[in-house]
Amino acid sequence: MNIFKQLYKSIYSPKDIALFRFQGIGKTILYVFFLTFISILPSVIYLSTALTTGLESAETIINDKLPDFSIEDGHLTADTKVPITINKDDFTIILDPTGAITDDDVEDEGNAFALLEDQFVFAAGGRVETYPYSMLEGVAITKGNFVDFINGIGGMKWIIIPVGALFIYLFASAGSFIEVTVLALIGLLLKNLIGRNLNYRQLWRMAAYSETLPTLFFTIMAAIKTTVPSSFMINWFVVIVVLSLAIKEIPKPKKVN
Repeated sequence: MNIFKQLYKSIYSPKDIALFRFQGIGKTILYVFFLTFISILPSVIYLSTALTTGLESAETIINDKLPDFSIEDGHLTADTKVPITINKDDFTIILDPTGAITDDDVEDEGNAFALLEDQFVFAAGGRVETYPYSMLEGVAITKGNFVDFINGIGGMKWIIIPVGALFIYLFASAGSFIEVTVLALIGLLLKNLIGRNLNYRQLWRMAAYSETLPTLFFTIMAAIKTTVPSSFMINWFVVIVVLSLAIKEIPKPKKVN
């Protein structure tokens, strides 16, 4: 069975998930990488769109609407006593030398970048990256320098986007393997409660395919920019239920007279 058919079967068929316990571990590992790739597509698309749109908007906004500012000795100073927030083309730019705005506030804006009191923050596709000004030790940056910097990034965006996508994929893959491993450990308890003979390697394979349904659901929600309350709890509830149903599909061990 090819990987696409396995994806389709894993959405609705615990019986097929149970049968996948006999396949090679290499194919299961490949499936986890494949499922992870699907899950990050919305984030990568939003990252690409936000970077492209944001850079185009940022230069105009910084030149025309932001006061003079400078970054020196790890701190931002600007000709304003209150935070400045500007929205344009579904992108938000924030200048705050006061310390009133946090990186969580920037994340709430969706697609945004912010010059905060002591760090630069970029948010896109539900992910937030922060860069402290202390990394620029000994370097002073003015408003004009920052515009030149943005232009430089714009010329390199077709390098930055693939590299950023690769990092997202690697971190997401590590998270996926950890989640499958933990789910397989939970499976050891479930198989004892349900009364089935399974070893950890078989449960690990089944756990990988049990991730399919919630992964696709949350990928679709991310694609349509819909926040799911208590997503962590819902994800674990669904994968445990799917794994339990798959374990129940395993024939009961025969009783010895």
